[in-house]
Amino acid sequence: MSVAAPQTVAHPLGLDPARVPRHVAIIMDGNGRWAEKRGLPRIWGHREGAVRVREVVERAGQLGVTHLTLYAFSSENWKRPQDEVSQLMLLCVAYLDGEAQRLAEEGIRLRVIGRRVGLPVEVRAAIEKVEAMTAHGTRAHLTLALNYGGRDEIVDACRALAAKAASGQILPEAIDEAMVSRHLYTADLPDPDLLIRTAGERRLSNYLLWQVSYAELFISEAAWPEFGADRFDEAVVDYAGRVRRFGKTDAQLGASGAH
Repeated sequence: MSVAAPQTVAHPLGLDPARVPRHVAIIMDGNGRWAEKRGLPRIWGHREGAVRVREVVERAGQLGVTHLTLYAFSSENWKRPQDEVSQLMLLCVAYLDGEAQRLAEEGIRLRVIGRRVGLPVEVRAAIEKVEAMTAHGTRAHLTLALNYGGRDEIVDACRALAAKAASGQILPEAIDEAMVSRHLYTADLPDPDLLIRTAGERRLSNYLLWQVSYAELFISEAAWPEFGADRFDEAVVDYAGRVRRFGKTDAQLGASGAH
């Protein structure tokens, strides 16, 4: 009796799975401007943006992206009008509470990075609840950067390392890149392969400054409320067609098979 060979499932975009980014980070920009252009309150843009988050999270899983990190609220965003900030915090709680059960059922672990001190107590409670509910998810990892700043993250890592050095736990000369990485908020995450920014902006805005050293950049002219699954596909296809050099020459790349 012959045994049928296992069927290989084709990638949704016809890509070699090895060329799909493992970790995608996104700066979700343009929500407020998208709303203002339509004569709507800025918060409407943020609400529409939350819908896109769900769509992109689902599509990322379908394409084989195992880690997705989203810039939801920066440490600089506190400078916005108080009414907008308050509504953003309420929207954050609504998203976390509304998505917790679905993420848990789908095996997606959600975590939040950033300085939690300063976040409203209801936001911290929502974070703790969804992190606990999804803690055992292994199919994919969704990370939200809330009250996050790249420089803050590096400062916090330096403080932790300095404290260990002062107490004699480590020697200053033993500190290297790997040790610094282990003290970042993203210690157990791979560095992003692809960084997407929407709304046509071309800057990092204090986002994952250490981690994106070798990430490929993709700039979309679409504002985040317009950035759905089709545009995410476009970014992934663009990434798959690039050659990632990491400082190597063409000859070295050919020998190693890097992309």
